[in-house]
Amino acid sequence: MSALTIRDVSKKFGATEVLKDINLEIGSGEFTVLVGPSGCGKSTLLNIIAGLERQSAGTIRIADRVVNDVAPKDRDIAMVFQSYALYPSMTVRQNITFGMECRNVPRPQRDEAVARVARLLQIEALLERKPAQLSGGQRQRVAMGRALVRDPLLFLFDEPLSNLDAQLRVEMRMEIKQLHQRLGSTMVYVTHDQIEAMTLATRIAVMRQGVVQQFADPETVYNRPANLFVARFMGAPPMNTLPARLEAAPDGTVAVIGDVRLPVPAEAGRWIGREVVLGIRPECIAESTRHFTDTPGAVITMTAPVEMVEPTGAETIVVLRLGNERVLGRVSPDLRHRPGDTAPFTVDTRKVSLFDPTTGDRVV
Repeated sequence: MSALTIRDVSKKFGATEVLKDINLEIGSGEFTVLVGPSGCGKSTLLNIIAGLERQSAGTIRIADRVVNDVAPKDRDIAMVFQSYALYPSMTVRQNITFGMECRNVPRPQRDEAVARVARLLQIEALLERKPAQLSGGQRQRVAMGRALVRDPLLFLFDEPLSNLDAQLRVEMRMEIKQLHQRLGSTMVYVTHDQIEAMTLATRIAVMRQGVVQQFADPETVYNRPANLFVARFMGAPPMNTLPARLEAAPDGTVAVIGDVRLPVPAEAGRWIGREVVLGIRPECIAESTRHFTDTPGAVITMTAPVEMVEPTGAETIVVLRLGNERVLGRVSPDLRHRPGDTAPFTVDTRKVSLFDPTTGDRVV
């Protein structure tokens, strides 16, 4: 059963079209993340789902009900905002129960709901404090608690972690993921952070300029991006994208990049003699001692000049030359490459992507 169906939704502000024919179908219990750069329309789409904005065209259906003309309070949703939106004069308990009081929920039922979400979010000790006495992470838990007492059909999150520092973002991301696993509720989550998208989502909708570029599970989005925008946006560091020419070889098809010849999937044969853009993830370029696979012909070894080294602790990012193109690779932190060195590297070609240089669309 679909918990949320978005059909042909567009939105204009004056002459500016910020959403263009959006079509998404989100199943019950899914965690869907809307991700994209600032200004891509993801928050506008979330506000339309919530009823805070009205679409210019199209239909929003929550469960089996069209909600185009339904007020936000009657859509059976709960929303967690970026700014927390807590009442400063109220205690945590009062902030969580305020909406329930407005709906005349009986006191015993309110108390039971507060106890349940406080235990779930580990904020029992904070119930009599006011927001000014809480850390950013604690305030976000309270904002989530206020949403959870609703037990709605749909949870909406609008960049809830963007105001937190890096370490707290990681901790809260894990908590939200665990919360989804425990509740099994349907959640739609907006972020510009593609790491959040990859770690949280069951499916990701990548957006650009008001258009959904790809809607798929994280593995597909990462390993088989639909176009060059998705390839370059998703991943940290992003996918290397290099101009190449496909040529026939005795054992298949190769992509020629300067003096480097990389084997590519057999289905690329129909593009022999044509220009393409080759995409390869940094983790597929590693130290020469890295063992990727025993598949014959899938791995090549080459030497390349190192231009820059970026230690990150768990690994080292190296900037090197593949043919005449600059690419990123990931190597062991134990290696001591220096700028100016020429060193051997192993390239795993099994996850190579090929794109049409004119349209940017994936061809292989």
